[in-house]
Amino acid sequence: MNQTVDPGDTVVDATVGNGHDTAYLAKLVGPAGHVYGFDIQAAAIRATASALAAHDLDQQVTLTQTGHENLAQVIPASQPVKCAVFNLGYLPGGNKEIVTKASTTLTAVQALESRLAVNGLILLLVYTGHPGGQDEATALLDHVKQLDQHQFQVLQYGFLNQVHRPPYLVAIQKR
Repeated sequence: MNQTVDPGDTVVDATVGNGHDTAYLAKLVGPAGHVYGFDIQAAAIRATASALAAHDLDQQVTLTQTGHENLAQVIPASQPVKCAVFNLGYLPGGNKEIVTKASTTLTAVQALESRLAVNGLILLLVYTGHPGGQDEATALLDHVKQLDQHQFQVLQYGFLNQVHRPPYLVAIQKR
């Protein structure tokens, strides 16, 4: 991310969770940039707000308690996005029954594809070990395999020697 995101950029944390990625993104964009953060859980929004306030980063972040599928209604349509990050699955330490889903994740990814700046990235950390996780992963991979190679580069990074369904990263870069 730090090779893609510059001060002043607009970025998205589609699943703020405990706020670590949001805070990192806020540091990268600096006071002139902006981070849009989304999560359906109030606990995630509170944890992220606390993490941001502790590092005096809350002025360049808009947190919205809604699913990432609604990001197109929050981020101005004319605003290009330089980077978006997703940690799919459930909130670490939270309710494991509240999980991301294929339909909402694909809606968010497709909205971001049209707003992504040239050389911008969508990074998705994909977890498959929870109920519905493999279905979400399959739908996501089916979608990204169909992206026009002249408009997007799509890479998958993963552990080959780990057990218990390790997560993997899908990176979508706009050409």
